[in-house]
Amino acid sequence: MREFSAGDGTQWTAAVHEASGPDYKGRFYFVLSDEAGGEDALVDVRWNNARTAQKTLDTMSETELRRRLRSATGRGMSDTRS
Repeated sequence: MREFSAGDGTQWTAAVHEASGPDYKGRFYFVLSDEAGGEDALVDVRWNNARTAQKTLDTMSETELRRRLRSATGRGMSDTRS
């Protein structure tokens, strides 16, 4: 998990979630959560194992995290806000 702030000062958490199912290929995907508890998933950003996913997340710059956030919220992908 990585915490970062968006351009407007909102705090976000970037994490990796695991999809269930029989196929292990691309099982791990990128998720962004805001401080209010909403989530946006970039399901097209996938990894085959947790170690690689976490390493990628750990090495992403804050600029890259904010770019991914704009991509997720701009496309309105998999929005699970209540």
